[in-house]
Amino acid sequence: MEGTMTRPGARGTARPATTNPHPPTTANAPLRVAIIGGGPGGLYAAALLKRLDPTRDITVHERNAPHDTFGFGVVLSDETLGGIEHADPEVYSALTTEFVRWDDIDIVHRGTRHTSGGHGFAALGRRRLLEILHQRCRSLGVDLRFRTEVPAPARLAETHDLVIAADGVHSTTRAAFADVFRPHVTAHRCRYIWLAADFPFDAFRFEIAETEHGVMQLHGYPYARPSPGRHPSTRPFGPQSPGASTVIVEMREEVWRAAGFDEADETESVERCAKIFADALGGRPLRSNNSAWTTFRTVVNERWSHGNVVLLGDAAHTAHFSIGSGTKLAVEDALALAACLSERPTLTDALRAYEAERRPVVASTQRAARASLEWFENLALYLRQPPRQFAFNLLTRSRRVTHDNLRLRDARFTESVERGFGCPPGTPPMFTPFRLRGLTLRNRVVVSPMDMYSAADGLPGDFHLVHLGARALGGAGLVMTEMVCVSPEGRITPGCAGLWSGRQAEAWRRITDFVHTRAPGTAIGVQLGHSGRKGSTRLMWEGMDEPLDEGNWPLVAASPLPYKPGSQTPRELSRAQLTDLREQFTAAAVRAARAGFDLLELHCAHGYLLSGFLSPLTNHRTDAYGGSPEKRLRFPLEVFDAVRAVWPEDRPMTVRISATDWAAGGTTAEDAVAIARAFADHGADAIDVSTGQVVSDEEPEFGRSYQTPFADRVRNEARVPVIAVGAISSWDDVNSLILAGRTDLCALARPHLYDPHWTLHAAAEQGYEGPGVVWPPQYRAGSRPPRTGRTDAPRPRLTLSGLPLAPAPGV
Repeated sequence: MEGTMTRPGARGTARPATTNPHPPTTANAPLRVAIIGGGPGGLYAAALLKRLDPTRDITVHERNAPHDTFGFGVVLSDETLGGIEHADPEVYSALTTEFVRWDDIDIVHRGTRHTSGGHGFAALGRRRLLEILHQRCRSLGVDLRFRTEVPAPARLAETHDLVIAADGVHSTTRAAFADVFRPHVTAHRCRYIWLAADFPFDAFRFEIAETEHGVMQLHGYPYARPSPGRHPSTRPFGPQSPGASTVIVEMREEVWRAAGFDEADETESVERCAKIFADALGGRPLRSNNSAWTTFRTVVNERWSHGNVVLLGDAAHTAHFSIGSGTKLAVEDALALAACLSERPTLTDALRAYEAERRPVVASTQRAARASLEWFENLALYLRQPPRQFAFNLLTRSRRVTHDNLRLRDARFTESVERGFGCPPGTPPMFTPFRLRGLTLRNRVVVSPMDMYSAADGLPGDFHLVHLGARALGGAGLVMTEMVCVSPEGRITPGCAGLWSGRQAEAWRRITDFVHTRAPGTAIGVQLGHSGRKGSTRLMWEGMDEPLDEGNWPLVAASPLPYKPGSQTPRELSRAQLTDLREQFTAAAVRAARAGFDLLELHCAHGYLLSGFLSPLTNHRTDAYGGSPEKRLRFPLEVFDAVRAVWPEDRPMTVRISATDWAAGGTTAEDAVAIARAFADHGADAIDVSTGQVVSDEEPEFGRSYQTPFADRVRNEARVPVIAVGAISSWDDVNSLILAGRTDLCALARPHLYDPHWTLHAAAEQGYEGPGVVWPPQYRAGSRPPRTGRTDAPRPRLTLSGLPLAPAPGV
């Protein structure tokens, strides 16, 4: 898809930057507008602004020649085209005559090609797009200046009312005002090169090559049709064209170096790529256009405008080419900016409105692009998947295409993936069983552990019975307790539940008996933990992580580090205290077994005591329990081994970890894989992969299903079953994650607070009835969504031979 092989930015003189101190009083008044960069975004912005107000004096500055371009094809979505049609019908009309459209995606993996249809793409040559925009700008009276050095952004800001910086990923404007825009540029792990083939693919094509040096991938799509009467296999003659396709070859940096591409010139690189992907190309050559291997960089700016200077397109943000959004985002930026300048009373208001409108859209696209980019970076992890599942995994990698969405696009393909996965006919993936040791879960849904802070002296009461019982009746395969503390001093708050006494075990037995008798087929698990340095705090709704006003108890931890300023400083645990703690965990595990729990999870996440040993940010010990990753693992593994020794052999044990601390110098995804492997080697049946909450100054990257890539990596690199958690909110997400092989189980928290019967309702909404979920007999009459009102009543016929009938008297 279209990427950010961006032209070099305009060069400006580096000096203290200033902007116009007297911007126009109204945004839609006549303006002198300077646009830096003659790419699609800058040109389209110029055309729109001139069309909306012909009195504007608009100049586009581009240092390259009019037909210079550093890419080949451009992909635009139907949504973007709709916006262009509304804003400028002439540009839209010109584009539609040039587009190549196709519906299929081909995925070739280990010699097997799978095709998925119904996707709907439209592409054209980047050079032709520029020609259309050049023509439109000239017809409107825009001054296009090529092959000239662009004035410094600061100088343009002094002499113009508005400066639009559309000067690409290497924006000199952004650099000139870096102290204001505060850009963050992240380089990624793959190298890629932008090429072309002189024939049109008949689908978007992904092809994987497993070479002696490592894995390489081809992304290819058509952008030009053959001339009338020509066949793509014939040689070009005269002005006729055989058609063309964009071809991007990508691989990880270490593979690129091992293959010797770091020493190859442009010609050799092109020839070797054509040879590697000869099957996809039908033996045809590739061609370049000043093509060079490059590393994709994600650009994020804290601000998009400064005075009368505003960023647009790749200067403001980038999104990986694998989701085809570079030109799309730039064009949409131009539409939004033009609209805001017309709608808002002042330039300042307009630029604020533009950023407010576009920033959330761009952030969402960048999250999807990041997921797609990382999937390709870690492509080698998925090569052992069956070809159909691999294809499904690739198609859903960004989380924008989902199981349900793909079923609408291509039901036959989706059903073939389900059959390969083992789904019985009519059974969504989430309602397939999963076995952990001697426990078989009837579906893949887990009610995630959620602290309720509603116990008295550690005793679970009626609230816990109703809370957990309702969710067990709600159809989940596994219901987990909150973190159950192994000692009074191990509580987070005075309201935390415990298992340090026989009385507490009896209270838990009341709950497990209810689940087993009233919700047969639902398992219930206990999560054991100790608060460590995060204990002795108020109830969540009274001040999360805030110390108690009175009645505090002393804290212990791996190292004497308070959780945050104002928190109590814990004592560093001595060897003797470590032994005592290990015995507290084993005693609680014995009580848990007697209380009837089906599964035990050891809480080694979120900065609590065992997690505090794992993270280098919270473990500063210099003895045998601190320092190297192996030493930091030592005590959590000792506790695991001790608990596993007393926990019934046929009952599974899982471990919850924080796969990243979301903080510099903390646990990384690579560390998480090693931690997971260690616990699996000691007998863990699954790893519950969460993130963060280890240090108070963390910077998590929130978003839909934002933690699931960590579970994916642990599962496919450590090759251990995993439970994914973190903003999984829909049954469609659960089906997608399971079927793609990114997780084995999905734990949902807040959706189960919103709807205790979430799993039952997911079955009803999908029309599923079967062993994967069973409605309690008392609730069976409600197993279909109720009608919502008059709108779904049968409608009478109101026409005859195409003519409306007059209403009856009195109606």
